[in-house]
Amino acid sequence: MKKLLIIGGGLAVVALVAFVALQFFLGSVVTAGVNNFAPKLTQTKVVLNSATISPLTGSGTLSGLVVGNPKGWSDANLCSLGKVHIDVAPFSILGDHIIVNEIIIEAPEFNYETKIIASNVADLLKNIEAAMGGGKDAAPTATTKTGQPIKIAVKKFRLAKGKVRLGLAGTAMTLPMPDIELNELGTAEGGITPDQLVFAVMRSVTTSIVSATTQAAGQIGGTSGAAAVEGAKKAVEGIKGLFGGKK
Repeated sequence: MKKLLIIGGGLAVVALVAFVALQFFLGSVVTAGVNNFAPKLTQTKVVLNSATISPLTGSGTLSGLVVGNPKGWSDANLCSLGKVHIDVAPFSILGDHIIVNEIIIEAPEFNYETKIIASNVADLLKNIEAAMGGGKDAAPTATTKTGQPIKIAVKKFRLAKGKVRLGLAGTAMTLPMPDIELNELGTAEGGITPDQLVFAVMRSVTTSIVSATTQAAGQIGGTSGAAAVEGAKKAVEGIKGLFGGKK
């Protein structure tokens, strides 16, 4: 009996060590993947500090994810996502078809910069489009160790309680962004590439920024002078022109 207890205890310790090691391994895979692939796609600084994923449930958290500004803009980050909750089908992350049940981003912060006919967010979208286009600026295709292209399907994506900092008439305003919810991204297609997923999400983010800015223009109209109102209107029209209006 004593031997059985010792053996059982030893197996429990081994199982615990294996669980912790696998959890660390999965987190390292995600962190390394983001830090290696994302900068090539956005052509900006992208840093993910850490990731933790349970090998049993697939639930996890990405912490400290920031995206820098495109070339030609300030040294500030374009956005900081803080903590991102993810729920992945267990072990699909190790294959070439990753099934993501849910991605939830709470309280992200975006810094919007504009030069009348251009913006940092619009330039980021252009960078992503160029990376998807297959030309000289194309990003390498994300693949597994066996060379298979990685496809991702996201059943539910939600961005909530976001804020955008916008400079209007010489002052900076912090505006609430409308929540974003996207469902079944890549499900019908049997998965989409990581760059297609990022582009789809960023398009929705820009729409949310347009909406936040439009609302701000109305608020300024009721509380500020003519110069501020005119500045707000120009900013709104500039953003709509850059992104093709709401889509």
